[in-house]
Amino acid sequence: MSKKILAVDDEKHILRLVQINLEKAGYDVYTGSNGQEAVDKTREISPDLIVMDVMMPIMDGFDALKTLKADPATAGIPVIMLTAKAQDADVFHGWQSGADLYLTKPFNPMELLTFVKRIFDTQTDTPATNKSFDTNEDAYTLE
Repeated sequence: MSKKILAVDDEKHILRLVQINLEKAGYDVYTGSNGQEAVDKTREISPDLIVMDVMMPIMDGFDALKTLKADPATAGIPVIMLTAKAQDADVFHGWQSGADLYLTKPFNPMELLTFVKRIFDTQTDTPATNKSFDTNEDAYTLE
């Protein structure tokens, strides 16, 4: 069974880029466009991982992250913040809010895929060295 990933970003082209690359790597990807959708869809589908932007309408990613980490039903779901907010204070706020990883835009899709795989590898008993992951395949980019 494929791992479920919830990707949340209000920029449609970024959301699509993340979705295509994660699907190409074999993951089931669900999407949302704001922090409230992130919270609602997480409770609905129980994803194995969330990739989420910070600057979004209705509820920003930091508030969504805090909400998810405060709920025992969703607190254990790893969250990768993928955002243009790259100031030290923003990164610190992300870590403080419970982010498992903080990536800044622009980003390399292969880097995102590598981190996603690493997070999933740490959740299993099988050593990562016994798993294969083809990073030679080209990832889709915004070029």
